[in-house]
Amino acid sequence: MNFASDNTAPVAPQIMDAIARASDGFALGYGNDAWTKRVEKRFAEIFECDLAVFLVSTGTAANALALAHLTPPWGAVLCHAESHIATDECGAPEFFGGGIRLVGLPGEAGKISTTTLAASLDKPQWGAPHHVAPSALSISQATEAGTIYHPQQIRELADIAHARGLAVHVDGARLGNALARMNVSPAEATWQAGVDALSFGATKGGAMAAEAIVFFDPARGADMAARRKRGGHLQSKHRFIAAQMEAYLADDLWLKLARHANTMADRLGQGLIAAGHAPIWPVEANEVFATLPKTICARLKAAGAAFYEWDAHNSPKGELAGEDASLVRLVTSFATTTDEVDRFVATVTAR
Repeated sequence: MNFASDNTAPVAPQIMDAIARASDGFALGYGNDAWTKRVEKRFAEIFECDLAVFLVSTGTAANALALAHLTPPWGAVLCHAESHIATDECGAPEFFGGGIRLVGLPGEAGKISTTTLAASLDKPQWGAPHHVAPSALSISQATEAGTIYHPQQIRELADIAHARGLAVHVDGARLGNALARMNVSPAEATWQAGVDALSFGATKGGAMAAEAIVFFDPARGADMAARRKRGGHLQSKHRFIAAQMEAYLADDLWLKLARHANTMADRLGQGLIAAGHAPIWPVEANEVFATLPKTICARLKAAGAAFYEWDAHNSPKGELAGEDASLVRLVTSFATTTDEVDRFVATVTAR
């Protein structure tokens, strides 16, 4: 019963097989291999546009390098206050960006509203020579609360950002889960909605270590090859990242894996509702957040369940019952089984 993170899941068999096949023989390094060329073509097909794509091995690298590329050192990236780039990347965007500043904005269920974004940009706190300049808006898909931005919501945020000269970046660590839920095309949920740059995640979806930085205007990707190399994220045996990504994208495997994870999250959420512990936010991707009595948390852990007790301040007002309950985050993956979900719910309801 492992619901700690989709990072704890194994590598999808199709991707592991692709890595093994890529190890048969020799190939040019640093992205000059056939796998990388095929992946670049496949990304253009999936997103239905000309684009520039750069593979890296971690989501932190994808986010940090992309934001550093979009933002000058005297610039600011507006993001949700509880976004991954603001809370879990050890200052990597600031480091790779030469001192760029992340400005956290509030928002219910992990999302930034148009009202909040416009109000922040309208404040007299921006501009040289004394203040940082707002340069990029970064949103997460799915968010740290497991919620998603629909294309129209992205478009409304992007219109505000673009009108004030900001680029729009999406941290797409769980983009597959969001797309599988919305049943819209990758193009509709990204560049057609106003997204300029995307950190495309595969690791959480079933890869070993494969992510991509995507610029929907190839011109924006100018010099990213040098930035990636200078940042230490150009792999010499690049074909092994590309082989993972190629298998992940083949025959829409990435969306099939995401749909399974979402289905397991739905089953888990419905089980908790039946047990009297309804999720505090809508289950829109593959994360479920619920408040559970500490006695139940202890029982679950004793039974072998793995999950995280989340920060209480992240929950909606009134969701926590004093010191006797905990907000828990439960994450499903392509490898989660119905048996795991049902055993977890049965342990919750045990007397």
